[in-house]
Amino acid sequence: MTTRTYTVLDSPVGPLTLVAADGVLTALYMDRQRYRPEEHTFGERDPASFGAAIGQLEEYFAGRRTTFDLPLAPVGTPFQRQVWAALLEIPFGETVSYGELAERIGRPTAARAVGLANGKNPIGIIVPCHRVVGSTGDLTGYGGGLHRKRHLLAFERHADAEPMGPLPAPDQAGQGTLL
Repeated sequence: MTTRTYTVLDSPVGPLTLVAADGVLTALYMDRQRYRPEEHTFGERDPASFGAAIGQLEEYFAGRRTTFDLPLAPVGTPFQRQVWAALLEIPFGETVSYGELAERIGRPTAARAVGLANGKNPIGIIVPCHRVVGSTGDLTGYGGGLHRKRHLLAFERHADAEPMGPLPAPDQAGQGTLL
């Protein structure tokens, strides 16, 4: 029988809910995130089982970590998992388009399907779906809201300058824009 646990971590982009199955991270959800399951499905609250993930997220937000080294077990279709694995290859501070990501996985005509899989990424930030942009470089959708995507990308471009400050209030375009 699978043991599910969760905890909530305060962060510069708002509360993050970390979910694990048998001690392996399966999800990182932001508040008001699209495709976020109901909290009752997360299991028992147990912050003790998330020490490594919390530590690495704190280092990331402090500007001291650019990659994560955690066992991950996102639940999705084989295609979604292929896209999520490709997201892990996008370097800190860089972006790629949905089309470029589709080419990287050997499916050059699947940009739209890549976008849908990207939007259902259950382990935001750690699996960096925020690093995927439209073909013109425009920010297009983000499960946690465009204001968070904009904030994360700006932080990564300037991470060597200072630790990540708190998330500014969403502007009209970013407010309620959830995928």
